[in-house]
Amino acid sequence: MSKYLQFESDRLWLRPTSEEDADFIVAVFNTPGALKYIGDRNIHTREDALGFIRSRTLKQLRERGYANYTLVEKESGAKVGVCGLYARPGLENVDLGYAMLPEFERRGFASEAGQRLMQAAKEDFNLQVLDAITHPQNVASMALLEKLGFENLGEISLEGYDGPSILFRKS
Repeated sequence: MSKYLQFESDRLWLRPTSEEDADFIVAVFNTPGALKYIGDRNIHTREDALGFIRSRTLKQLRERGYANYTLVEKESGAKVGVCGLYARPGLENVDLGYAMLPEFERRGFASEAGQRLMQAAKEDFNLQVLDAITHPQNVASMALLEKLGFENLGEISLEGYDGPSILFRKS
């Protein structure tokens, strides 16, 4: 993994998600919040997570140089969540997305990681415009995206998502 960029913020290390994170990915994508707001991505076992990491994360990382990042708290070494830059079908621009373990929510980690990846998007990957999508009922995520400077563009429908999503854009 060393050939891919890793990032640092005040409290976090952001490193590309790898196969060693499989159990953590199962945990993150099966929290009540992730299931409600992201949806069931059928990542229920270590094998499911390995398949997801290989076919989505590592594939995009090889193709584009960026993908999903595991967020590691510097102080404790704990994996607290994920944040990434995702090439999603149906979106005009690369998507900034994030998910936290419940015990690490409301501590500013998603905001901190989002700010750092937005900086990397421009400086390291030459992405001048980012999109972000969220569930229409995810008030906390919408507030975070607005705090990060994203503009709410309204509802869209994307393949693979149950119901509409709210599209945000940051230029």
